[in-house]
Amino acid sequence: MPSFIDKLDAIVAKNNSLVCIGLDPDPDRFPDGVRGAEHDIITFNRAIIEKTTDLVCAYKLNMAFYEVQGPRGLEALEATLHAIPEDIVVIGDAKRGDIDNTARMYAKSLFEYYRFDAVTVNPYQGSDAILPFTDYHDHGVFVLCLTSNPSAHEFQQLETNGDPVYVRVAQAANSWNSAGNVGLVVGATNGPALGEVRKAVGDMPLLIPGIGAQGGDLSMVMNHGLNSRGTGILVNSSRGILYASSGTDYAESARIAARKLKDEINELR
Repeated sequence: MPSFIDKLDAIVAKNNSLVCIGLDPDPDRFPDGVRGAEHDIITFNRAIIEKTTDLVCAYKLNMAFYEVQGPRGLEALEATLHAIPEDIVVIGDAKRGDIDNTARMYAKSLFEYYRFDAVTVNPYQGSDAILPFTDYHDHGVFVLCLTSNPSAHEFQQLETNGDPVYVRVAQAANSWNSAGNVGLVVGATNGPALGEVRKAVGDMPLLIPGIGAQGGDLSMVMNHGLNSRGTGILVNSSRGILYASSGTDYAESARIAARKLKDEINELR
């Protein structure tokens, strides 16, 4: 099994892409003919995947959009995972964070049962909530650092000994990165802060949500986020691609939106 970083580097090179599509299905937004069908989530996701596999480096599945549907949602989650080609990175957006024995169970579930290549985790409880994930050396662990939601500043930008908390998180992530499998989640809505994080962590991969519906500035992301090799970021878009059209052409419209994002990113690299 290739390491997470090797797999990511390989697909970035193969598809010449830093695009990550968030497969966050909302059945209320599905087009007629899909909405209400027996396997609507599976049908919708497979169509998006089939139209975009040559345009992305990763897919990110937010667990909430599957768990909310109960057993049928978890069935759709597994079917979606099986539909993604093996050479594409798959991220489980679970934002798990708990004491060490619970964290071990979360890590085992996400890495051994669902077989995600990488997951997102919450560092609020400290290192013993993170290390059970990083102990899976071939898998990636994206630590929440600086998010793009409106109230993120309430904790993440508080200062401690002269540095904001998000910089402290970035520094801690470096200390957890002995296996080279740690990354950070950094929102697209604060370019200078993104630059601070990049400076703190060197070439570590950054998962960057917030482009599109959340108003992130792509040029600012590219100016501040790229690593020394001109890569090192996964630019995530969910709603802007999934719901580019509400009609029967939704999958083709998703492809057009994904290609547009890929081209815009590559023009700025």
